[in-house]
Amino acid sequence: MSSCSLGVNALRSGLQAAARQSEKRFVPIAFSARCFSSGPCSTRATRQPRHGGHGQPTITASYALPRNGRSGLLPRWPGIRTIFKGRDVTIATHYIDLPPDYVDKEGLPFAYHPLEAEDVVALFGPNITTAAANELLRILHGRRVAGTLEDPSVLINTAHFGSQHQSIALDYLRQHLPVDEIANAGLRAEDELAALEDGEGGGEEEAGEPGSMSRLKMYKGADAQSKKSVYGTSALDAIRAQNEAKWKAKLARQEEEQRKREEEEQHGQAGPLQVADQARARATGLRVALPPPSPKMEEFLRKGMSDLEEMPEMSKRARLWPSAALVLVVTGLCVALAAFYTPPQRAGRLFPDIPPAAATVGALILANVVGFGLWKLPHMWRLLNQHFIIVAATPRASTMLTGMFSHQKFWHLVPNMVVLWLFGVRLHDEVGRGAFLATYFASGALAGLGTLSWAVLGNNLLLASLGASGAVYGVGAAYLWLHRFDHFKVFGFPLPPSEGFQGLSIMALVAALNIGVLFTRGRSIMDVTSHLTGLATGLAAGHLYEKKKARQRLEHGAASRTAMLPKPLATRE
Repeated sequence: MSSCSLGVNALRSGLQAAARQSEKRFVPIAFSARCFSSGPCSTRATRQPRHGGHGQPTITASYALPRNGRSGLLPRWPGIRTIFKGRDVTIATHYIDLPPDYVDKEGLPFAYHPLEAEDVVALFGPNITTAAANELLRILHGRRVAGTLEDPSVLINTAHFGSQHQSIALDYLRQHLPVDEIANAGLRAEDELAALEDGEGGGEEEAGEPGSMSRLKMYKGADAQSKKSVYGTSALDAIRAQNEAKWKAKLARQEEEQRKREEEEQHGQAGPLQVADQARARATGLRVALPPPSPKMEEFLRKGMSDLEEMPEMSKRARLWPSAALVLVVTGLCVALAAFYTPPQRAGRLFPDIPPAAATVGALILANVVGFGLWKLPHMWRLLNQHFIIVAATPRASTMLTGMFSHQKFWHLVPNMVVLWLFGVRLHDEVGRGAFLATYFASGALAGLGTLSWAVLGNNLLLASLGASGAVYGVGAAYLWLHRFDHFKVFGFPLPPSEGFQGLSIMALVAALNIGVLFTRGRSIMDVTSHLTGLATGLAAGHLYEKKKARQRLEHGAASRTAMLPKPLATRE
């Protein structure tokens, strides 16, 4: 339900869809993220917002570090920026493809674009920065290609990474980017042996680094090497010569394909090679290069950016108290609304022919749909990026309310609105408009504050959230608590003789599913804190409504008994 950027941007996906509809010529990956560096996003920063102190960094689901982020081209917060591949990135998988300037401490590219913060958190957990995770992946991939995974002389470059992180990174690379590590290690061993036989001893190389001199000896052919070898010509030399010939042919094909790609790009159309690249990238989970945007779209993206160069220095109290104060006021107003609201007569309603519950819930759904539609308008990106996302790094108090009407993805909006309609109409009919609206707004505001507090107190400032999930959870929990011992069926399931699921069991299952997300390493960007806070608020509201109904029944019973008593005779004067 609520999307959360642990570590950059639900906005990315929303803006990507928006840009896709607004500009068919290209598919920009845009972010409502505010990134703190001109390189890979990390906790270090480099820009400041035009609008001043409470700028909005967004981080996935509105986050400053989106999935498969782009090194050196990440958005500067709090604005929106489109990321493109400025030049072709070669992903080497064979020892023969090592670039001449390869060194272990820099590694090799493992994807068209490095991982984003949300992917890093899902893969490694929260105890490693996005930049460090991508550095580790580059180094390990370079070692897989260079055949130095087992070389102790290069371990110094990864000594500051934990063994668990190294194991996770290596498993990830082996799953997503197949490399014949054994063959590469064997070729490196042959290369070093040839260098030793030549009497060079690897002196031209940095210790532990496969330099260009020894590697380029492979191009001389087996004959030249066998003449220098103290062992003479062998079957191994013949096999090696055949492999070198195959790789030289492959390199020639790659160069020819690269030339054709450049020609296709110059014509501004996706040729067969680019189409094949995109299909291969989708199959392997790698990002493909994107064509540049139109000048008009570039202008929209530029206006969505701010000048924030670094994360503002703020205490935890300064980040929390404005939002906490607003939520406290909103909660108080909701309590008053639930207690004193008097519904208008039918003639005084705006839509007298529509049932009050349908009108109220329908208006909330319409407001959320409008918020979703605004994300599709490039003109609105800057406003939405600043005022409709809850961001831990530089929060705005108003987003505690506006964030619950903000959705960037269709799959995020629809489930929320379906659940709101199913439970909202029933809760409205049972407790009235005032109590229903109080539940919706109090649950949404407290859920936003819960997310913000969790992020700030946990020093997870690269986190943001948006969506109506907290409010929807509150409405659903309030209704299910009032009917916690009633049985419910979903599309006729479970089948007879079962009576269905009890309301209490449904709430327990929903809570367990959310808590279970905390212990998974999947790619979920679910805002569990918002969900659980909204759920708790709804339970509290349902309990209060239950007590109020019981008190009203007692008062009504007492009034009925009083009415049934015989009236005293009037005293004559």
